[in-house]
Amino acid sequence: MSVFLLRRCLTLLATLIGASLIIFLVLDALPGNAAQTLMGADASPDAIRALTVKLGLDQPLAYRYVHWLGGLLVGDLGNSYAYGTPVAELIRERLVMTIPLAIMAMLLTTVLALAAGIYTAANHNRIGDVGVMSLTQIGIALPNFWFAILLILLFAVKLQWLSAGGFPGWEEGLWSGLRSLLLPAVALAVVQAAILARVTRSAVLDVLREDFVRTARAKGLTRLEVLWQHVLRNAMIPVLTVMGLQFANLLAGTIVIENVFYLPGLGRLIFQSIANRDLIVVRNCVMLLAAMVIVVNFVVDVLYAVIDPRIKVHEL
Repeated sequence: MSVFLLRRCLTLLATLIGASLIIFLVLDALPGNAAQTLMGADASPDAIRALTVKLGLDQPLAYRYVHWLGGLLVGDLGNSYAYGTPVAELIRERLVMTIPLAIMAMLLTTVLALAAGIYTAANHNRIGDVGVMSLTQIGIALPNFWFAILLILLFAVKLQWLSAGGFPGWEEGLWSGLRSLLLPAVALAVVQAAILARVTRSAVLDVLREDFVRTARAKGLTRLEVLWQHVLRNAMIPVLTVMGLQFANLLAGTIVIENVFYLPGLGRLIFQSIANRDLIVVRNCVMLLAAMVIVVNFVVDVLYAVIDPRIKVHEL
């Protein structure tokens, strides 16, 4: 197991370095000048040149990349061009809202998808199976931003049960904060839950056809006991794979959803920073999102070995 974890940790480190290099080159090699954007079209060349030197944009790419990596290691992400405040502070303020939103959306996705997938597999080719799978097909076809607008019209405008947007802050109370994130979390979760439900159904049906399942049934176990005791664990590997990928989609989806609901999260910060050409904020935010996705997939790899010990034995 230790060798398996060591290999996974080395892969994690190499992936993080590769992601950082790609993100830096793509953003810092873009045409244009951030200093020109900040100073405006009427700024003099001398003023633009002075700001370029102040921001360190005149330094070679290799130096700027190494300097950025060194800052990442010690938590010094530099100062925002547009806001004039430390990037780490900006990101910390926004993560307080974005992380709970992503977790809520992932929990809703998991609960809805596993319940629907297991139910449809247990009732294969029956009315319940056909009905739920039809709903998941509709869910997959729904753009989450359009579904978010429908949720606002129904629950905020017509029924007035929830607010149409904004975030009061956690200092106003846990329930108040969770209540403001409920509609965005549902908007993010519906499409992902529809996809995961279909994957769960297929994985469970594949395992139900295995010989050991027939043996368990022959020993007198009920269908429900077979599902929970024997089928689910063996069906979880493809489900976990999709869940890891979906976490990336949920993080990316916050950029759109946070703008629809006017939430002061990381997605909205990225959107505003792109508009302001605040490359240092965009670079660090994108690196953070990439690192979160990479770490989640690392955790999924480790869970593979926990669920099915044959995986680490095969790699050794």
